[in-house]
Amino acid sequence: MSYGRGYGGGSRGFNRDFAPKPVEIGKEYDVDVTEISRQGDGIARVQGFVIFVKNGKVGQKVKVHIDQVGNRFAIATTVVSATQ
Repeated sequence: MSYGRGYGGGSRGFNRDFAPKPVEIGKEYDVDVTEISRQGDGIARVQGFVIFVKNGKVGQKVKVHIDQVGNRFAIATTVVSATQ
């Protein structure tokens, strides 16, 4: 899975690294997978912050473990699936 820099990924003279993220690496969150990414992973949100859920399916309510947090999104793996 590669969610690298796409369009607009370069530096524009300002830094958004200081904004607090609503998720943290190593913590678990209950989320609803609402979409599928171009790479085929599920997309969920916590306070509007995008989380890519590895192997997530639309309609799942899952507990995820945050593996990585970037400036604009996080990557997570499923811990517990309540709905398939």
